[in-house]
Amino acid sequence: MKKQEHFRIVAVKAEKPYRLRLTFGDSATMTVDLAAIINRIPALAPLKDKKLFAKARVDEWGRTVEWIPGELDMAGDNLRAEGVEQSGGISHERIWEWMHRNGLTLDSAAEALGISRRMLAYYRSGQKPIPRYIWLACVGWEAERRKAA
Repeated sequence: MKKQEHFRIVAVKAEKPYRLRLTFGDSATMTVDLAAIINRIPALAPLKDKKLFAKARVDEWGRTVEWIPGELDMAGDNLRAEGVEQSGGISHERIWEWMHRNGLTLDSAAEALGISRRMLAYYRSGQKPIPRYIWLACVGWEAERRKAA
């Protein structure tokens, strides 16, 4: 399996309450505000304790940020997606959700967007940033499909 350096976490620092400063294997650095997620997801409620939150560290494989080893962690792909969204970008998770919501395969989704299967695979895996026009095409395709129904 090909390593996904863009999801591998190489450094983490807990900053202001509920913010993490992350550095990924592809050298991207971003700050992610987790306050809303911590309040929304019951399993993350222990992180409301600022002392516990400050103990954030990278797990031994670089796949997660962990607070309580084996019990309380967040995966690198989810943290990266949240960071991309918070900085105004479009995360790979939106492509996954769009395809799932519409019952699309990689082939049918690529055809719907008028792009190659390979490029869509790059976007869906998070290997390449998703241009705004691609996401707008997803939204437009969905709107046209609803209108036709």
